Amino acid sequence: MQADLNASRKRFAIVVSRFNSFITERLLLSALDGLVQLGAKEKDLAIVRVPGAFEIPLAARELAQTKKYDAIICLGCLLRGDTAHYDVIVNEVTRGIGQSAQETGVPHAFGVLTCETLEQAIDRAGLKMGNKGFEAALAAVEMANLKQSVVGRSSLAVGTRKAVSYQLSALRKRRKPKPPTRPKKRGR
Repeated sequence: MQADLNASRKRFAIVVSRFNSFITERLLLSALDGLVQLGAKEKDLAIVRVPGAFEIPLAARELAQTKKYDAIICLGCLLRGDTAHYDVIVNEVTRGIGQSAQETGVPHAFGVLTCETLEQAIDRAGLKMGNKGFEAALAAVEMANLKQSVVGRSSLAVGTRKAVSYQLSALRKRRKPKPPTRPKKRGR
């Protein structure tokens, strides 16, 4: 089962960190562009700015708990420094976003860059490697549609079982059973 990439009639909240805004604003613009390209309307988008990446999970959870949004997009940029602070923040932000998604049932897209250098962040914000904000928007749309299709159809379980059965059947046909081997006769 694969959900479609149609953002029309869906509501999205974007939580974006102000820290490293040179990067996060590029992520935000690209995420907005992706949502609009996929049919989202401006009135169905909310942008919430937080001081830094550490604050993203709390804001995302608060937005998800309102049940107003089909998905939450989390955008930030963490750059490694000379201390262990980076590792602590990366772990907490990642854990917090994942925990919020699991506990609220609202899909969260992870668009938080975790980079060794500013150059890597610039590349991931649209220079050489695409834009992770755009990718997070696509993931949010797909997951919102997937959730809707799973929750929205009571017959989905039956359709899923048929699809799994079909896949297993095709797999079995590809595997041709080996003919049984006869035991070798031992001469006396």
